[in-house]
Amino acid sequence: MPENLPIWMMPSQPIGFSPEHKDFPGTLTLSANVLLSLVTDVGQQIASMGFKRLVFFNAHGGQIGLLQAVSRQLRIQCPSLAVLPCFLWSGVPGLDKLLPDKEVEEGLHAALAETSLMLHMDGDLVRNDSYLDKKNSSDEIISTPQGWSLEGASPCAWLTKDLSSSGVIGDATSSNPALGAALENALIDHWKSLFISLLDSDWPPIK
Repeated sequence: MPENLPIWMMPSQPIGFSPEHKDFPGTLTLSANVLLSLVTDVGQQIASMGFKRLVFFNAHGGQIGLLQAVSRQLRIQCPSLAVLPCFLWSGVPGLDKLLPDKEVEEGLHAALAETSLMLHMDGDLVRNDSYLDKKNSSDEIISTPQGWSLEGASPCAWLTKDLSSSGVIGDATSSNPALGAALENALIDHWKSLFISLLDSDWPPIK
């Protein structure tokens, strides 16, 4: 992004709402109430400083609903503040050309897309070669009834242990840095375009 754009980035929040993973060692999660309170406090202070827009740039699918709810709440509490709860993977063009349909439908955690991104961005954080072992990929997801899904239009409140004994939900065995680089470029191009178009507009409407 050009440095002269009027966009200020706050520090990222490293711990979010992830109770679905808490059966696996090393998982830290905030409760829903704590996350809602934290986001509300920050949002109210941002509004009091005179900022007109607040974008929640979220990369964790497990807290999409919470951030949408608190954004609506902030909009009511802070009438001058436009609030935009965005999810990293939503609406990005070209992902269907980079990822197979099965990954899009079932690659919910540590699967092809996320592992490839990590291998590209900081491969040392990917623990050894365990992602290459088919046993560590989730083949335990049962077939869903017609019209139902894990995510999407008719989702369920799943826990990771319901779907995987390894913590991986999906198949990471084809992960590679080249795919990660392509995904990174697609994500950056998409969100850069959206932020620039947002700055050139009066969106969203506030009355």
